[in-house]
Amino acid sequence: MGPSLLIATCLNLAIRTARWPAEFDEKFSDARMDKEIEYAAHLAGRVLSILMHRHDVIFPSKKEPWYQANDEDVPNQKPLV
Repeated sequence: MGPSLLIATCLNLAIRTARWPAEFDEKFSDARMDKEIEYAAHLAGRVLSILMHRHDVIFPSKKEPWYQANDEDVPNQKPLV
């Protein structure tokens, strides 16, 4: 869930700030950008929360093996003489 939330937050932030001029100053923080980051994280969290509650099939909570090896999958090994 962590990577999904991070990606969703970054996408929201990128879309909302796409028309802003590129500015960066190491000495000052940007309160406007901080507000946008908080809002983007809030939106992403709300969307993922709703998806998890209404469409829980998308996010399986139990890991089940998707592959089971059988005798046909293991090659016959002959002893070396």
